[in-house]
Amino acid sequence: MSEITRIIARQVFDSRGNPTIESEIHLRDGCKASAIVPSGASIGTHESFELRDTENKKFLGKSVLKAIEKVNGEISKALIGFSVKDQEKIDKTLIELDGTKQKKRLGANSILSVSLASNKAAAVSKNIPLYKNIGNGKTLPLPLMNVINGGSHANNSLRIQEFMIRPDKAKTFKEAINMCFLVIQKLRFFISSKKLSTNLGDEGGFAPSLSNNEEAIELILKAIEDAGFKAGTDISVCLDVAANELCKEKKYAINSSKFISSDKTIKYYLDLIKKYPIKSIEDPFFEDDWDAWINFSKLVNNKIQLVGDDLFVTNKERLLKGINSKTANTILIKPNQIGTLSETIEVINLAHKNNYKTIISHRSGDSEDTFIADLAVATNSSQIKTGSLARSERVAKYNRLLKIEDELGNSAKIAKV
Repeated sequence: MSEITRIIARQVFDSRGNPTIESEIHLRDGCKASAIVPSGASIGTHESFELRDTENKKFLGKSVLKAIEKVNGEISKALIGFSVKDQEKIDKTLIELDGTKQKKRLGANSILSVSLASNKAAAVSKNIPLYKNIGNGKTLPLPLMNVINGGSHANNSLRIQEFMIRPDKAKTFKEAINMCFLVIQKLRFFISSKKLSTNLGDEGGFAPSLSNNEEAIELILKAIEDAGFKAGTDISVCLDVAANELCKEKKYAINSSKFISSDKTIKYYLDLIKKYPIKSIEDPFFEDDWDAWINFSKLVNNKIQLVGDDLFVTNKERLLKGINSKTANTILIKPNQIGTLSETIEVINLAHKNNYKTIISHRSGDSEDTFIADLAVATNSSQIKTGSLARSERVAKYNRLLKIEDELGNSAKIAKV
């Protein structure tokens, strides 16, 4: 009764107002479920291919009508009659149907919308929560909450893309969210008191025009302390540099418009870590600057969390290269970087097997779809990145995690880092 009888794709819109794809799967037993695929602003070149109608001037080349056609046509034809309870078979069929390394023929957005909708439909058909259908985890992730936006996520002068807080000492997910809430309210007050804008960036963090990275960090530290917490112990500062956007010929402009060598950039990071209670840095270097990544990893020596996003792009081969070269110690997980749920889980399992932490992540162009919240719990991932406590597409994931924590009751536990 869990066989697919119909697949329908449609064009919907993400949080940046850009078109994206939603696929809906209908089953023989009358159950149905849908999934919306997000899209990033800073996209690594090694990510799977996002199929858009680049020649369609009506939507400025951003529509996904071709992707919809692929789902409603050959993908639907290939999967009708399949049981949604066999996720690996569905994903294997989708991968083989596409036949390219980066899913350039059908588009990773087309494929992922069907892959995720299949898993959701299976959960509905079984009448179980989605996280129980995905895996066996019962761990709530710590939020890496974006409180100040810069880079390509905001129209301001900050070069680092995300300044985040992580409530390391929270004993429950509910307490973690409450801690972040208090810091955000203090931060709003301090930004306003400097006569700066409290307008929001793409991911719900504040986007004030601050003079440099250090000013942003110091504002956050002041907010943490004024909220009654100890910075670096109760709540840590975490950064997403998104260095792909700040690199030219393996030179970097992280703190100003001046490009400097990778060695000088490493020194800049080491000075920041020494000066401030920074516990995590994501994408400090260009995605293919392996020498800089390896050198920095050796110098840091696991004293902080070093996160690969554009470096690894949720890709098994790139993660293996990182493991073998002892590069980074944490991987950011974005299902739309690879294109199917099965491949995503395979990468998560590989990371955990090799003592790499996993962070489940949204994209800057996201939606009301909360799949990643269930994915984080199901896979016992230690952290989740899904923006700030603002913008409903971000808050929806936090609300889903609060609900999961209630459902799990006494068996729920919060991740430790």
